Amino acid sequence: MISSRKNGKDSDNRTLDAVSRNTTEQVDKANASARTPVVFVHGLWLLPSSWDRWAALFDQAGYAPVSPGWPDDPETVEEANAHPDVFARKSVGQIADHYAEVIGGLKKKPAVIGHSFGGLITQIIAGRGLAAVSVAIDPAPFRGVLPLPISALKSALPVLGNPANL
Repeated sequence: MISSRKNGKDSDNRTLDAVSRNTTEQVDKANASARTPVVFVHGLWLLPSSWDRWAALFDQAGYAPVSPGWPDDPETVEEANAHPDVFARKSVGQIADHYAEVIGGLKKKPAVIGHSFGGLITQIIAGRGLAAVSVAIDPAPFRGVLPLPISALKSALPVLGNPANL
């Protein structure tokens, strides 16, 4: 569990990367406060820092922001550009399990907010009952959801385009 990480080591005494240390610090800070935690889930090809301005806004509003990275996320954009292979070979389940572990370290059930692929992870977390509330902003579709063909939109336009029908 994320809360069992102390002094830069995990429960197996392995050294934590900077993103994991930052997440541990955020979880510990949230648990030490009486504030409701808000977990931000970033999308594919982004880093936890993509939520920094939103996390600051939520912090100012009285929430405890937590912006975990995905497993093995690099700390900076420069590192990500230098080593893009770290984003590969991760399943949706592995990423969702990672966020479930982070949330499991919180004393209070959090609000979870995710965008794009992070929105899909947010929906999975909500489906597992781990969030008090969840917001999936423009989530990626899950397997089996096909895009709506333009022909379906065209055929529905006469009905949907008439305000009397609404």
